[in-house]
Amino acid sequence: MTDDAVTSPSRRALIGWGGAGLALGAAAAGGTAVALGGGDGDTTRTVADSGAAVPFYGAHQAGIATAVQDRLHFAAFDVTTDDRDALIAMLKEWTKAAARMTQGHSVGGGAVSDLAEAPPDDTGEALGLKASRLTLTIGFGPGLFEDKKGKDRFGLAGRRPEGLIDLPAFPGDNLDAARSDGDLCVQACADDPQVAVHAIRNLARIGMGTVAIRWSQLGFGKTSSTTPEAQTPRNMMGFKDGTRNIPGTDEAALKKHVWVGGKAGPDWLVGGSYLVARRIRMHIETWDRTSLKEQEDIFGRDKGEGAPYGKQRERDEPNLKAMLPDAHVRLAHPDSNGGARLLRRGYSFTDGTDGLGRLDAGLFFLAYQHDVRDGFVTVQRNLARQDALNEYIQHVGSALFAVPPGVRDKDDWWGRALFS
Repeated sequence: MTDDAVTSPSRRALIGWGGAGLALGAAAAGGTAVALGGGDGDTTRTVADSGAAVPFYGAHQAGIATAVQDRLHFAAFDVTTDDRDALIAMLKEWTKAAARMTQGHSVGGGAVSDLAEAPPDDTGEALGLKASRLTLTIGFGPGLFEDKKGKDRFGLAGRRPEGLIDLPAFPGDNLDAARSDGDLCVQACADDPQVAVHAIRNLARIGMGTVAIRWSQLGFGKTSSTTPEAQTPRNMMGFKDGTRNIPGTDEAALKKHVWVGGKAGPDWLVGGSYLVARRIRMHIETWDRTSLKEQEDIFGRDKGEGAPYGKQRERDEPNLKAMLPDAHVRLAHPDSNGGARLLRRGYSFTDGTDGLGRLDAGLFFLAYQHDVRDGFVTVQRNLARQDALNEYIQHVGSALFAVPPGVRDKDDWWGRALFS
């Protein structure tokens, strides 16, 4: 990153980690037009060609309704201090750094300065890279309001929103505590993986002594889209995912299903959302030995076009009764869940092997909603009880965060309304 925002794509953004996700990069080359901030006004560029900067300031945080980028670095943090003032100071510094990095600038004085005897303000691995549509989205976990021992470290227990619940245990869960929960989270999305990693690394460096990374997840090959005119991405099972996702341009749907309104939460959270993060392991070796017909029966869609059973095109309205009772699409559909809809921003992952010759791979599920109780919890209870796909997947990590509204201007900061 430099002191000047630049807009052309980097080579790294096209090749990804070791070539992973090339098919998704090629699919994006179809060219979805989106509005991106740049210079003194908004310009319109294709997603594939945009090294552009996404505006940081606004009523809502970027990285939710924003057109989904190609790469992810998600990190959950534990707060390691009981000093409220130190935490507030860190959040202010994080906000300043985030505002600069999302616009393609280095942190503080940059990676190179005249003070050679002191550590530089920026770690430097993104020097010369573009903004790559980097977005940074922060969330606050239950532990920030009250820790596991019931201690109110920061005087926030009375400000915990009702929707920030302890998620119930679902049938089939096999959650790893080391990959679950967290006091804070930061979701870094970008079209260049190094830009996303650089952002998390710098925030972790700034927060040293105040926070520590609890767990993190790299993601590639977005599995959902907020731009329905774009080609729908495929998950690691080869099926199109996110056909009925909430579009980032559908203000009415966002207001109804995503943004927290005045009646649904405390004042400090109005304009924000709730984020559910689930690490879902896919048993892909077993899936790869399953017949095509059974795969399609399980999903309720054909694998080639992605059309619902009995239909011709992917976006045709599905006939749920034409699917098997335990088909994934049928059980996840809003009509089967009291109208519940989620805005999903999931990514595929591969994290080596499990030691038994099988890939540790699957879906890092990210979903935003205005109330998790009639959103994710409703849908997941239905899926966990009946979904035929459960034979091939297992939820192994879980976290829930309250996502505050956007930073309004340079004098605002992440969490200001909560701590005021």
